[in-house]
Amino acid sequence: MKIGILTSGGDCPGLNAVIRGAVLKGIAIHGHEFVGFLDGWRGVVEGDIINIPRTMVRGIAKQGGTILGTSRTNPFENGGGPEVIKAHMDRLGIDAIIAIGGEGTLAAAKRLTDAGLKIVGVPKTVDNDLDATDYTFGFDTAVQIATEAIDRLRTTGESHHRCMIAEVMGRHVGWIALHAGMAAGAHAILIPEQKVSIEQITEWVQEAHDRGRAPLVVVAEGFVPEHMETPHSERGLDTFGRPRLGGIADQLAPELEARTGIETRATILGHIQRGGVPSAFDRVLATRLGMAAIDSVVEGYWGTMVALKGTDIEHVGFEKALGQLKTVPQNRYDEAAVLFG
Repeated sequence: MKIGILTSGGDCPGLNAVIRGAVLKGIAIHGHEFVGFLDGWRGVVEGDIINIPRTMVRGIAKQGGTILGTSRTNPFENGGGPEVIKAHMDRLGIDAIIAIGGEGTLAAAKRLTDAGLKIVGVPKTVDNDLDATDYTFGFDTAVQIATEAIDRLRTTGESHHRCMIAEVMGRHVGWIALHAGMAAGAHAILIPEQKVSIEQITEWVQEAHDRGRAPLVVVAEGFVPEHMETPHSERGLDTFGRPRLGGIADQLAPELEARTGIETRATILGHIQRGGVPSAFDRVLATRLGMAAIDSVVEGYWGTMVALKGTDIEHVGFEKALGQLKTVPQNRYDEAAVLFG
């Protein structure tokens, strides 16, 4: 069998480990042949591929990014669609596709599967917001990077007796903010799932300052304060028509400084969180998911993705993965809030 692999959407640490796991098991156990679609769905729509021999995946598990490139191309636009993609697959002799990506990628994969294409998915998102899997690769690395950066902000904040605000990724969910904030000992964690007033944030900051601490606030980019209706966005729309988020920390900093009199600085971590080498946890998880994706292909589990449940890898339908986002539950936030102020 000849299998095409693509990585689509935002990059994150662990993509190369998935590719390696799939290729090594596919070749060693089943004798499959592999090609890679370049730059996500763009390569699928245009039939732009490269061969992936076993030698090509040697040592790539520890590399960040993706050797195949990625994009946010919509496979149903710009001359795409199931008929065009099927024609390319037939011409190139490709029997099935392994699509590695987040909600947008898997939604496109479901539509194409419904149209008759043979596709299995591997979930990828640093936000850890896909409901059908306990964890996605890239999340652990993003949390580790954010935690290290916040630790560094804390030391300079303490030196200057400042309040420091660290903005991390998290469009709809606050998993990165919650985990990194707890790990770094934040005095307030602000996430999209929780409406918090500026008065409450001010109180937490003031309490920490009154105890002789340099207040530390961790905020997800999608956090909406109680007095706002929508997340802060000043950079227009992305290719899917969604607002480009970022900058809520810069909005909070002058407001908190005015209310408390504490010199306040904001830092937006941005794409630093999704770059660099994957953590050991993400390398192992990504490798296991890649190997499990080959099992899905061999068994003909089209229209499914591989998912982590506890410590086991399972196969779940795209519709379950796309049903709803995995948000931070109230009890997890309440658990963290005990440490605020």
